[in-house]
Amino acid sequence: MVTLRVNWRVSLRLLGGVLKWLALPLAAPLVLAAIDGDPIAPFLVPIVITLAAGLGLERLETDKQLYTREAYLMVALSWLCVGLIGAVPFVLAGNGGLATPINAVFESMSGITTTGATVIDDFAAHPRSILLWRQVIQWLGGLGILVLAISILSQLAVGGAQLMETESQTQDVHKLTPRISETARLIWWLYAGITLLAAGGLFALGLAGIAPNMDAFNAVSHAMTAVATAGFSPQPDSVGAFAPAAQWLIVPFMFVGATNFILVYFFINGDWGRPLRNEEFRFYLGLVVGASVLMGLLLVTDPTLTTTGIEETARLATFQVVSLLTTTGFATVDFNAWSPAAKHLLFSCMFLGGMAGSTTCSIKLLRWLIILKTFRRDLFTTIHPEAIKPVRLSGKAIDEETIRDVFSYTMLSLVIFFLGTIIVVVDGARIGLELSEFEGLSATAATFFNIGPAFGLAGPFNSYSPFSELTKAVMILLMYVGRIEIIPVLVLFTPSFWRS
Repeated sequence: MVTLRVNWRVSLRLLGGVLKWLALPLAAPLVLAAIDGDPIAPFLVPIVITLAAGLGLERLETDKQLYTREAYLMVALSWLCVGLIGAVPFVLAGNGGLATPINAVFESMSGITTTGATVIDDFAAHPRSILLWRQVIQWLGGLGILVLAISILSQLAVGGAQLMETESQTQDVHKLTPRISETARLIWWLYAGITLLAAGGLFALGLAGIAPNMDAFNAVSHAMTAVATAGFSPQPDSVGAFAPAAQWLIVPFMFVGATNFILVYFFINGDWGRPLRNEEFRFYLGLVVGASVLMGLLLVTDPTLTTTGIEETARLATFQVVSLLTTTGFATVDFNAWSPAAKHLLFSCMFLGGMAGSTTCSIKLLRWLIILKTFRRDLFTTIHPEAIKPVRLSGKAIDEETIRDVFSYTMLSLVIFFLGTIIVVVDGARIGLELSEFEGLSATAATFFNIGPAFGLAGPFNSYSPFSELTKAVMILLMYVGRIEIIPVLVLFTPSFWRS
């Protein structure tokens, strides 16, 4: 007889806590709707739903210990449920394309997974409260992935995530709950503080007249999605709607959002040399600088592109490289008009991501660094077959099982990406959508790796609304699976997960 090993009650009780607290961020757009004289029902209804469901699930009697299997289940259920509940305000508001269920779920899942892909064609059709909810749900997604990455994934050994710099490596890998609560409090204060700093800086630019249209609403909105490396903007022209000073100010906050928050914590607490002692951070910094310089050279040598000088060229190159490499997805210009070389450089950045233990998405630099080091080791041992040369990260040897996990995860990511591209391109042809292979590749990468804007049809100042409902459903699944590191979802479909 097959016995279920997963304790559903533990996972559902913790899910109840997540849903209960979701009522709090829903109150922010509700207040704004009341101030602006808009209907409050789109937010009041999901508040009632989350409170009722959350409090009901928390009443389940169980021990409070979260083990590995329950952690996988809780992670998968939390992201799915929040993504679905987050769509309720869009449907109830009934404005524009977001009124349809598939578009509402697409926008909500894009928000909670910090993807930044949108189906909105007319931003003026939506009240400020709905636009604020888009920003809030992305900010929550960034906070959630930090807690997930540092507290859970680092202990579940998901694709090498156990190698990220955390303070949890000495904890028992099978008993997670105490560490989650401790880490969540630390991350909350750090994440909120950096967001307030970004909002204050942007608002100050507006008050000083340096960025005239950067009012309080825009400052808070862009601070939320910059630190979350998320990319939603209440402006149809994204960050391109603001003065150069505001664009420059957003760059370091995108960079910090994609940095391991444990390193940020130690840096703020006076250990200023900690980041530079971390090999992954040095790799990250080198890629950002190198790709930005290369992009600047490509823009300068592009005869079809006219810029006003060195500052504009440097700003365009740096902003777009940082935006796509960190998977934020903000845009200051329609990079569809750039040269093929520049566009392919940005496309390559989509596969990188920032550091593990950050708000960023994609494959992440920790894994790419291990892959590169392993290739170099294999070349050395090919020449010197008797040599024993371990792969090291920041001076510490990495065991071969972890290296295999990294290669397996990266290969699985690329396989899912290519399969998703086939579906997107084939379904586009089915409905007569003029979609080139490169547009299909970039749209799939932008959703699965949680980037946001793609090229061509789904470019930075366009939307995903032309895609069919089938393609949008596939993209919703890609965003969901890609955001929570694939394994917590796929493992639920293995028979061994449920068997003793």
